[in-house]
Amino acid sequence: MFGMPMLSNNHSKAMNPDANSGVLRVPWQRLRGLILIALVLTTTAHAVAMMFDIVRANGTTLIEGSILILFAAAFAWLAASFWTAMAGFILRLLRLDPLTLRRYRTSRCDETPVVTRTAVVMPVHNEYPARVIAGLEAICESLVTTGDADKFDVYLLSDSTDPAVAIEEEAAWAAMQQRLAGSFRERLFYRRRPSNTGRKPGNIADFCRRWGDYYDFMIVLDADSIMTGEAMVTLVRAMQSNPRVGLLQTVPMPVRQQTMFGRFVQFASEVYSPMLATGLSFWQTGAANYWGHNAIIRVRAFTENCGLPSLPGEPPFGGEVLSHDFVEAALLRRGGWQVYLLPDLGGSYEEMPSNILDFAKRDRRWAQGNLQHLQLLAAPGLRPLSRFNFLLGATAYLSSLLWLVMLALSTADAIEQALTGTQFFSSGYQLFPNWPIVKTDEIASLLSITLGMLFLPKALGIVSCLLRPQHRRAFGGAACLLKGSMIETAFSVLIAPIMMVYHAYFVVSILFGNETAWGPQERMGRRVTLTEALRYTFVATLGALIWGGATWNLAPTFFWWLMPVLAGLVLAAPLVCLSSSPALGRALRRYAIFLAPSETQTPMVLHRVQELLAVEQKITPRTGWLPSLPLVRYREMPIQCLERRSQAKRYYWQFWARRRI
Repeated sequence: MFGMPMLSNNHSKAMNPDANSGVLRVPWQRLRGLILIALVLTTTAHAVAMMFDIVRANGTTLIEGSILILFAAAFAWLAASFWTAMAGFILRLLRLDPLTLRRYRTSRCDETPVVTRTAVVMPVHNEYPARVIAGLEAICESLVTTGDADKFDVYLLSDSTDPAVAIEEEAAWAAMQQRLAGSFRERLFYRRRPSNTGRKPGNIADFCRRWGDYYDFMIVLDADSIMTGEAMVTLVRAMQSNPRVGLLQTVPMPVRQQTMFGRFVQFASEVYSPMLATGLSFWQTGAANYWGHNAIIRVRAFTENCGLPSLPGEPPFGGEVLSHDFVEAALLRRGGWQVYLLPDLGGSYEEMPSNILDFAKRDRRWAQGNLQHLQLLAAPGLRPLSRFNFLLGATAYLSSLLWLVMLALSTADAIEQALTGTQFFSSGYQLFPNWPIVKTDEIASLLSITLGMLFLPKALGIVSCLLRPQHRRAFGGAACLLKGSMIETAFSVLIAPIMMVYHAYFVVSILFGNETAWGPQERMGRRVTLTEALRYTFVATLGALIWGGATWNLAPTFFWWLMPVLAGLVLAAPLVCLSSSPALGRALRRYAIFLAPSETQTPMVLHRVQELLAVEQKITPRTGWLPSLPLVRYREMPIQCLERRSQAKRYYWQFWARRRI
C-alpha cells in the first residue's frame, strides 16, 4: 500500500502491492460505495418483503405495521455491517490490498529517506501522569531505533485543570527529558493551557495555529496510545509519497488488558477488526473516517480546512462539535484531500475501559457526538460518502433503540393475540370463517437470514485467522483460537442485551435534551463491586423480570423467543461484576483463553511501557519550572461553515460581488 512496505501484526514481513510507483492509485472509487449501498438496499428490501408477507397473512394491525418500519431501519444497519465484513473477508482471503486491489507481495523494507518534519502530539486532560509519560518515553525510544528520530518532535499538550495532576505531570515530563536528553535533546516540548477551551479539538487547533507552520505532518495520539517507531516512519513515508493525502488512519489494537472483559474485547478486536477494517477501507476509499488518534495528518491541510464552528442551538445537539474526528475527516475530504484507512499497518495500539460500566460511559459520550452529526447531513459541499459515514455512525446507536422498541412491540402483539384469541368471523354476515394462516417456513427463513448475518462475520473472522499459520501461532494455536472464540461468542450473546438497553437509554436521554460531561476516561483497570453493578443495572433487570413474567403468563410461546434477551438482562449485575475481575482475567490467561498476539508476540514498545510502569521513577517536583517551547509562528485556522443557509447566503453575495466587478 502506498508503494511501501506494510507492517503485518507481528512485524515479520513487509508488503508492497505496487513497487513501480509511490503514488497510490485506487480504481473504481465511486463505484465501490454505490455497490455497498445497492447490496444494503437489496438485502433490506428482500428481508422487509419477507416480513411484510408474514405479518399481512392475517391482516396487518397498527402494531405490526410499526414493527415492519422499525425492522426495515434496524435491518439496514445490520446489512451494512454484514456486507462490510464480507468484503473484508474476500479481500483478505485473496490477499488483495483493499485500496489498490493488487495482491500483496513480500518485498524488502522501504528505505525512502525521511525528508520532512513531523510533530508527535498527545493532548491530555487530567490523565494519570505515570502512564502518559511511560507511553511517550517508550514511543521515543522506539523512534530512536529507526534512525530517523531527528525528524520528529514530541509535544505533550496538557489541558489538565487539576492542580495536583498538573504538578505531577510537569515533574514527570522533566524527569523524562533528563532520561532522553542524549537522543531527544531540545525536541521534547510540554505546554499546558490555562483553560481547556474547545476540549481536545481546541487543544490541537491551538497547536496548529502556534507551531503547525514548523511541520509537514503531525501524528496525533491519545493519552493511552502506543505506536512503534517503525509504524510512525512508515506513515511519514506514505505521506511523502502521496501529496494529495490529508490523513492516514491506522487501526489501533487494544493491549495490556487484565480483566476478563478487557481481555474479551482485546481478543475480539484482534480476531475481527482486521477483516472489518479491510471492508471499510475498500468501500470508503479516499473518504474514510478519522478516529481521533493513532493517525498521521498533513498539517497544512488540517489547518486550512478543519477549523470547527460552534453548532447552532443548545447542547446536546448544538454547541461544540463533540465527535470532532468524523467531522474533520469530512472537512478534509470537502477540501479536496484524501483520507484513507490502513487496515494492515501494525504497530498501533491503545488501551480501553476494562469493565462494562466504564465502557458504556465512553459510549454515552460517543452516542451524543454521533447523533449530533445528523444535523450535519445537509452541510454544504460534503462528499456523499462523508454524509453516509455520519448516518452510519448515528445509526450505530439508534439501532439499539429500534431493536428494543421492536421487541417491545412484538411482545405486545403476541400478548394481544393470545388474549383476543383467533377471530374466525370478523363480520356477522360472513358465510365462511377466516382461517388463521401461520407462515412457519417464511418465519424460519427470515430468522435464519437474520442470525446468519449476525454470526457469519464472526465465523469468517475466525476462518481468516485459521487460514494463516502465523496468525494461528499468534493466538496460541488453532485450539486456543477456537476455544477463545466460542467463549467470546457466548459472552457476546449475554452482554448484547445489556449494551442494547444502555445505548437505547443514551439515545432517549439525548433526544430529551440531556447532555453528558466530557471528562477524562477511566483507562486504568478497576474492579466493579456488586453494589455498583446493581446500581447501574437494577432498572434493566427489574424490567426484564416484569417483561419475562408477563410474557410467560400471557404468551408462553413467545417467552422462549425472548429468552436470550431476558437472560442477559436478568444476569446483568453478576456479569458486570465478574467480568471486571482481574483475577478472572489472569485465570483465563493461564488456561490460554483470550490469548492475543500482543501477549504471545509482545512488541518491544509494549515491553518497555510495562518496564517503565513497574519501576518507581524518582520524581522531584520543580517549582516554577517551565519547559522551553519553539517561537510561535502564528497561522490562521479559518472556521469552516457547516450551515447550509449561511453558506448559501455567502455564495449569493459572492455571486453579486463578481457581477459588479
